[in-house]
Amino acid sequence: MHSFKELSEKFADHFKTSFFPAEPSSLYEPSSYFLSLGGKRIRPTMSLMGNELFGDIHPETYHLAAAIELFHNFTLVHDDIMDNAALRRGMPTIHEKYGSSTALLSGDIMVIAAYEQLNKIKSVSLHQVLALFTQTAREVCEGQQLDMDFEKNDSVSLNQYLRMIELKTSVLLAASLSLGAMMGGASKGNLDHIYEFGRNLGIAFQVQDDYLDAFGDPEKFGKEQGGDIKQNKKTFLLIHALETCSKDQHAELMKLMKENAADKIEKVLSIYKDCNVADWAIKLKNQYVDQAEKHLENIAVLSSRKKPLQELSAFLVQREY
Repeated sequence: MHSFKELSEKFADHFKTSFFPAEPSSLYEPSSYFLSLGGKRIRPTMSLMGNELFGDIHPETYHLAAAIELFHNFTLVHDDIMDNAALRRGMPTIHEKYGSSTALLSGDIMVIAAYEQLNKIKSVSLHQVLALFTQTAREVCEGQQLDMDFEKNDSVSLNQYLRMIELKTSVLLAASLSLGAMMGGASKGNLDHIYEFGRNLGIAFQVQDDYLDAFGDPEKFGKEQGGDIKQNKKTFLLIHALETCSKDQHAELMKLMKENAADKIEKVLSIYKDCNVADWAIKLKNQYVDQAEKHLENIAVLSSRKKPLQELSAFLVQREY
C-alpha cells in the first residue's frame, strides 16, 4: 500500500505528459501553462487510492486520474473567470494572461482532453465509468451555479448551502474514489460506501475551510483572516450566525454585509464569538467525519488496506492550512 504522498508523486510523473497538440498554439499554450502551475492533485490521487484499496493499481487508472485532474482544472479556469481572480497558485490566471475568450476555450479543451483520456480505458465497463464521470461533471456545474445564485440572495438556509457544497466540492471527491474503486473491481456495495466516505469527507473539508478562514492562523492558512467575511461569502459560519443570533445582531450582520468598513471583519468575528460559531463548526465537521469513517469501516476489505485513506481523512479535516 502506498501513502497519499507516494501516489501523488507517481501521478505527478504521469501527468507531465502533454495532453494537447502543438497548433493552434494560441489555444493550447494557455491550457498547458495552467496545468504547469501544479496544485495538490488531491482528486486524481484519491482515484489511485480508491483503486489500490481493492488490489494493485491497474495501469489504466492513470488515464482516469488524468481525466479527473483535467476536469478539475477546467472548473478552476472557469471559476477564475467568474470570480475575476487575478492569481491562481500565485501566478496570473489564464484570463488575466491571455484574455477571457481564450480562457473559456482553454477550459473547454481541458474537458475534451479529459474524455480522450477516459476513452483509453479498456479494462472495465467504460459505460459505467462514463456514467458516473458525466453525472459528476453536471453536478459540479450545478453547484457552481447555485453558489453564484446565493451571492444574490440575502437568505440562504443551512440545508441549501449544504446541497451547494455537496455538488460543488464533495461529489468530485466522492466520484474520484468511486471511479478508482471501479477500476479495482469493487462490488456495488463497496462502491456505495466509498462514494459516501468521499461525499461526507468533502463536506467536512469545506466546514474546516470555512472555519480556518475565520479562526485559523493566517500564516499557516496562507490567506488573510476573514477573507470570506470581506467578500460577503455565504459560509457555514455566517449562515449559522444568522440563524442563531439575536434580532439586533442579525440586523448588524446584514448591515455589515452591505458595507466595507475598516473594522468589518473584527465586528463579524465578535458576533460569531457571541453565537459560539467556532464550537458549532467543529462539532458539525466532526459529525461528517464520523459518517465518513463509518462508511470506510463498512467497506469489505482488510482493515490494513484502509490505512492510507484514514490518514488522508485525518489530514484533510485536521489541517491548519
